[in-house]
Amino acid sequence: MGLDYYAVLELDRGATSDDIKKAYRKLALKFHPLKCKEPWGPKRFRQLAEAYDVLSDPMKKGIYDKFGEEGLKGGIPLELASDNPWSVGYVFHNNPEKVFREFFGGDNPFAEFFAEDGSEVLLPFGGPRGRGALRRDPPIVRDLYVSLEDLFHGCTKKIKISRRVMNEDGQTSTIRDKILTIDVQPGWKRGTRITFEKEGDQGPNIIPADITFVVQEKLHPRFKRIDNNLLYVATIPLSKALTGCTLDVWTLDGRLLNIPINDIVDPKYYKMVPGEGMPLAQDPQRKGDLYIYFDIIFPKRLSPEVKTLLRGVLQP
Repeated sequence: MGLDYYAVLELDRGATSDDIKKAYRKLALKFHPLKCKEPWGPKRFRQLAEAYDVLSDPMKKGIYDKFGEEGLKGGIPLELASDNPWSVGYVFHNNPEKVFREFFGGDNPFAEFFAEDGSEVLLPFGGPRGRGALRRDPPIVRDLYVSLEDLFHGCTKKIKISRRVMNEDGQTSTIRDKILTIDVQPGWKRGTRITFEKEGDQGPNIIPADITFVVQEKLHPRFKRIDNNLLYVATIPLSKALTGCTLDVWTLDGRLLNIPINDIVDPKYYKMVPGEGMPLAQDPQRKGDLYIYFDIIFPKRLSPEVKTLLRGVLQP
């Protein structure tokens, strides 16, 4: 189950903009990693940032209130005549410190923990970091949104992260960027996890957290994936549903399929095309199937003459 952004900020759904700001201010200060040393603290701090990022934006909040997290992140339906019938889904940037800094307008309420150059000050034993007991930060989990085309062919994703790295003196640290490379394999599914060990923030008495990326599939304008199969909805007029037709379907790898439909297409009818689905992760040379469903367009009106003709033809 996804996040309930209102519950994260300890608010009800009637909360005003001021309520949202006050709740984030109070909870972000309480659960900031420099103040909260519980192992679940960083996760809670990230959830607060994501909740505030959504609820403080009227457009995101409106979509969330109406369609929930699934509609917000997966996209919502637009006009059917659009080339892409789905809006672009929301993706949190996974930088809770950015939200924190922007909220406080650059005024860092934890400034006493940092030197003038931005490096972290190593506090004496008994300070916020405790008495030197080695601890491991909890894993950092991020979504990796990948298109169906990239999951079909495979691709390479390069992701820039910012993390705190200890300086050579072993006493201070600075923020540095690093590029992580993910080789997406053909056939990977939603939920596939890729872990980079100990790539989180470094610090005194800390074992850096692992960073795990979880594959999420972007919505596609033409296909929907179910396991290794692809679903496609073809829109045809009633005349072709009754008399047959040939469908032109562009595949994810750019081929044009000409698929004959010789049966009568009733509302429950579908056509299965073997081997035109997604590659199997364990054997990319094999593929799932393509299932074609139909949206039948009925005429809006018929003349008396046509009605008479149809009665004569269609009556059992």
